[in-house]
Amino acid sequence: MWTFFISLVLLVVGYLFYSRVSEKVFAIDGRKTPAISSPDGVDKMPMSKTKAFLVELLNIAGTGPIFGAISGALFGPIAFIWIVAGCILGGAVHDYFSGMISSRHDGASIAILSGKYIGKFAKGFMTISSLILLALVTAVFVVSPSTLLSDLTNGVMPAWAWLIIILFYYLLATILPIDKIIGKLYPIFGIILIVMALLSIGGVLFHQDKYPLIELIGNLRDFSLQNGSLPWWPFMLTTIACGAVSGFHATQTPMIAKCIKSEKEGRQVFYGAMVAEGVIALIWCAVAMAFFKVNTQEGWQELDAIGGNSSSVYKICSTLLGPVGSVFAIVGVIICPITSGDTALRGARLILGEALNFDQKKIRNRLILTTPMFILVVLICIWNLLNPGNFDLLWRWFACSNQVLAALSLWVSTFYLFKEGKYKFGYLFTFIPALIMSMVVITYICGEPRISLGRWIPMNVSYIIGGAITFALMVSFLVYTFIYKKKRKKNLEIE
Repeated sequence: MWTFFISLVLLVVGYLFYSRVSEKVFAIDGRKTPAISSPDGVDKMPMSKTKAFLVELLNIAGTGPIFGAISGALFGPIAFIWIVAGCILGGAVHDYFSGMISSRHDGASIAILSGKYIGKFAKGFMTISSLILLALVTAVFVVSPSTLLSDLTNGVMPAWAWLIIILFYYLLATILPIDKIIGKLYPIFGIILIVMALLSIGGVLFHQDKYPLIELIGNLRDFSLQNGSLPWWPFMLTTIACGAVSGFHATQTPMIAKCIKSEKEGRQVFYGAMVAEGVIALIWCAVAMAFFKVNTQEGWQELDAIGGNSSSVYKICSTLLGPVGSVFAIVGVIICPITSGDTALRGARLILGEALNFDQKKIRNRLILTTPMFILVVLICIWNLLNPGNFDLLWRWFACSNQVLAALSLWVSTFYLFKEGKYKFGYLFTFIPALIMSMVVITYICGEPRISLGRWIPMNVSYIIGGAITFALMVSFLVYTFIYKKKRKKNLEIE
């Protein structure tokens, strides 16, 4: 129990302290935000700070900090370390800077920002990577609720029928102004997400005799590797993304960057929403460890078999909380993923429009931009329906592309802080997390046995490759900073 509560306190303290340091490094000022300087009545519209926080929370969360955290419980209490450290030092920093830099550039997407601060190749790569990730997110978060709804209705309405209904909602939420659906419904759903997590941890705390929380002391080992599965590095760091570090957030923060009314609100909205998501992930990870008793071989195997999906959430809630828990579980695992899928598709529309320099004020133009991404999502969903049981595979593709984008987004923030930052070594704030996430994704790509090079490359070799390429990235960036400073000094002398 102490491990959980200490982790919770560290997240709160981290927010109170590190968010202010982040704000200082970014150096906010009195300039107008896009919602004030150039409102368009569609995407750039002022929101209250509370509403912006709740919408941002739903944008970045959905069931990510639930499904990922439950799967992350298979690694044991070391997952608490990653959630706390990853969230405060990596994820919240990632979200804050990506949101605030976007606000300074009229709500520009991460793809546009990468082109401005890294180069044209980076812009193209980030555009493609973002669109692929958002298509996967939209598909992942339509498959799980449609499957659950089919199960709950005993197949009276098949999964494909629910899928069509949800996809139609996605289309409406994507093309309508942000205040018509998202601005009205998301604050309510955000509260449901928070209440659902609190009820779940409450259920465990009131049944400590049956479901004791697992402590870090005495269990500082990799439960997953111990049970013959994948090691915590890098797989825990990709499994628990939402709640720790998630590149998907970089596609969502520009949406709210267009809606905050002052740069002063960024700390509470961007950094605060990420810490709130970290708390939710911490709760679900702790609940899953206790409920399934992952410190026993039988419990670990049970969770491994059921997986971190809607089935495990429903089992936890219905067992701990009875009929009330069942209702919240059903509402949560249906509504929460839907509220990530619709903003993912909306984010794809915004990124594609920026890449093509396509005006998005007219609904016809928004529909034209949405259609190709919508078709891609439908094709992925059809593939999943024709290949049942492959949700785990789909989630691995999402996890991989998600953390690739996280690493790239942190690099964009690093280049921004180096070139535009007020403080001489302020870029170290994002440079170190960028290196860590780069090593994670390179090692993952080399070592993942099902979807990547791990079929041919041994895990110990992938560690070496990941470390070597990351070291090369570090040296390359430091050389770049030296050359850039030298050129800038020479230009100033000429002037």
